Amino acid sequence: MSAPLVMGIINVTPDSFSGDGLLHGDRYVEAALARAEQMVADGADILDIGGDSSRPGSVSVSTEEEIRRVIPVISAIKNKLGTATIAVDTVKADVAELSLREGASIVNDISALAGDTRMSKVIVNHNASVVLMHNRAKAENVSRDEKIGGQYDAPKYEDAVTDVAHDLKSSVALALEAGIAKNKIILDPGIGFGKTPEQNLALIAQLDIIKTLGFPVLVGPSRKSFIGRILDTSVDERLEGTAACVAVSVMKGADIIRVHDVKFMTRIIKMTAALKDAEAS
Repeated sequence: MSAPLVMGIINVTPDSFSGDGLLHGDRYVEAALARAEQMVADGADILDIGGDSSRPGSVSVSTEEEIRRVIPVISAIKNKLGTATIAVDTVKADVAELSLREGASIVNDISALAGDTRMSKVIVNHNASVVLMHNRAKAENVSRDEKIGGQYDAPKYEDAVTDVAHDLKSSVALALEAGIAKNKIILDPGIGFGKTPEQNLALIAQLDIIKTLGFPVLVGPSRKSFIGRILDTSVDERLEGTAACVAVSVMKGADIIRVHDVKFMTRIIKMTAALKDAEAS
């Protein structure tokens, strides 16, 4: 790839931490489709559709409610933007199953297949790709700040980068054992999920260690609370901090960047990739 792929975030929820949830009123499908069209026009290669917020402190919705939210959106996007690559952000096998039938081709699983014992089988049956995200966060261990927002408290690590790499290696082994093809696996170090600000920074700065596992790596720092803590900014003031994280991630070898602000970050990614190419030449 000349530059990493851009994954645009479409939150079909009422309570996204980033303030961009679309589940307001009866016209959320039209709103999601409009956002998808704009993201594709702005350079998104993948659209990541989520209907169950992973915001710190959020309560997971039922399978039926998540299906009600995401399936009409995936169907509408596929009908209007037939060639768009769609990921479904879910830990539930039934949601993944219906999403893949409707035209999604990637399951973005923040539990790395641990949330639902049937998830691996669904992925294998549809020959889908899967994002395995590192996640030691506990739903009950959340700190809140009026300005910064919520964050998952970090469990104990001996060395965050080494431990994350070890855990991801174990997740890969389980995926392969379940029959998921090696070329269908993408790794995500889980920025913001059970890590301190310093650990998040270390994971980005040392992303090349995760790359040694031999799989494409997705990085998703967009608007997250560790940026707010470092810069002392609310969620709507984290564009520059996100851009810095994105640029370093690209320099360190990220293959997919997951972002909210597609147009701006696509330019950051392309420029950083050009600088990286210049360094290598």
